[in-house]
Amino acid sequence: MAAKIKLDNASFKYPIYALASRSLKVSMFRQATGGSIGDKGGVVYVQALSNISFELSPGDRLGIIGRNGSGKSTMLRVLAGLAHPQSGTVTVEGRVVPLIEKALGINPELSGYANIELPLRLLGATRAEVKKAQQEIPEFCGLGRFIHLPFRTYSDGMKTRLAFAISTALQADILVLDEWLAAGDLEFQERAEVRLTKLLDDTEIVVLASHAPQLIEYVCNKTLWMHGGEMVMLGPTREVLEAYQRSTHNPISLAYAATG
Repeated sequence: MAAKIKLDNASFKYPIYALASRSLKVSMFRQATGGSIGDKGGVVYVQALSNISFELSPGDRLGIIGRNGSGKSTMLRVLAGLAHPQSGTVTVEGRVVPLIEKALGINPELSGYANIELPLRLLGATRAEVKKAQQEIPEFCGLGRFIHLPFRTYSDGMKTRLAFAISTALQADILVLDEWLAAGDLEFQERAEVRLTKLLDDTEIVVLASHAPQLIEYVCNKTLWMHGGEMVMLGPTREVLEAYQRSTHNPISLAYAATG
């Protein structure tokens, strides 16, 4: 079955805190946000997504742009199945691998080798996929005998290399990324770039949220511009980026080197 994503008037809101509905803090909070926040039963909500509708099919690479607080991260969580809309529908067909938190499931007290399994299990890996990753990842990371030492004893570069390798170990039908994955050590970056690029090439649908317009243009054939949890524009990447550029009055360069 081909991969597919379809959102139909999907909306999502976050509960912020519970206070009496007549609380001065609630009133001030509502006024400061221009009335975009409402309260019910003493709980204050932020409307993170409002009536979002679009479809993606194999071959689509969707970039998501917008300022901080525009709803990009919430959109990724909804597409990854980590959050569910309170209204509207989200239909996702195919295996989704979310690359949103690289350290997901890692226990600092366990060895690097032991830490390969749990994150992959959380991502839905089979036993065979875990076994393959345990054979391949130590060599790819170049950790040698350190793979059997506790993760907490690793340098920052070693931790980043292992987390990157685990995050990119599974083949997906749908890949959901929050920014481009950092590779860590300089000598590791070239191998990491090749690995990540191959992963994207072999994935049917890619969704990438980023503040880097050059990266969005390099990776994506479609782009969604979001603001205040709403869709401002969805279309060919260059057209959306140019419209976004005009709105921010901030000239940008639309050229991204393949080496990252």
